[in-house]
Amino acid sequence: MITQTTTTQAALPLLYTYRRCPYAMRARMALLQAQVRFEACEIVLRDKPAAMLAVSPKGTVPVLVLTGGLVLEQSWDIVRWAFEHTGDVGAWWARAQTPINLTLQAACDGPFKHHLDRTKYPERFTDAQGRDWHREQALQTLLLPLDEQLRTAPQLGGNEPCAADIGIFPFVRQFAATDAAWWAAQALPAVQAWLARWLISPLFEAAMRKPL
Repeated sequence: MITQTTTTQAALPLLYTYRRCPYAMRARMALLQAQVRFEACEIVLRDKPAAMLAVSPKGTVPVLVLTGGLVLEQSWDIVRWAFEHTGDVGAWWARAQTPINLTLQAACDGPFKHHLDRTKYPERFTDAQGRDWHREQALQTLLLPLDEQLRTAPQLGGNEPCAADIGIFPFVRQFAATDAAWWAAQALPAVQAWLARWLISPLFEAAMRKPL
């Protein structure tokens, strides 16, 4: 969602973020890769800033308040703005718009996220299927198609990454961390190698630094 705020304009775009949120990771990585200067406000989930709620009552991160007063409330809107605002150097956004990448992005944010939540937090849900069933569905909805695609090239952007890589990576990272031994035993060599490379990438390291 994109809205307009009448709050006092800041010198730089202001990003409300939460370090471990995969949606916020996606936004931070895009802003950093596009070399957009921004201020980061790390929120506390149990005590969300009144200023953030004033411009984005939904109360979830990321939220980017632009210097002109425009408010971007969805992570993919922030990613797109970051790359297009800076001329999409390296075609990071454009190369994410292929049919397969769009399909993988939709699977990530839709069914895969649904099954990820029920794999990571089974105690929060009372459905009859259980954690193992949701873990298997996560494989089918995203991880196996992602592995098949990554067998053709090391990144979703080809030889170089694109916005689809940094958009999907934080969610795969979260899923893999739910059970490291199980993850290592899966026949997902391309995804596992891709994830390992991203975990040690300078871009991810920069995105995970705590704001000063």
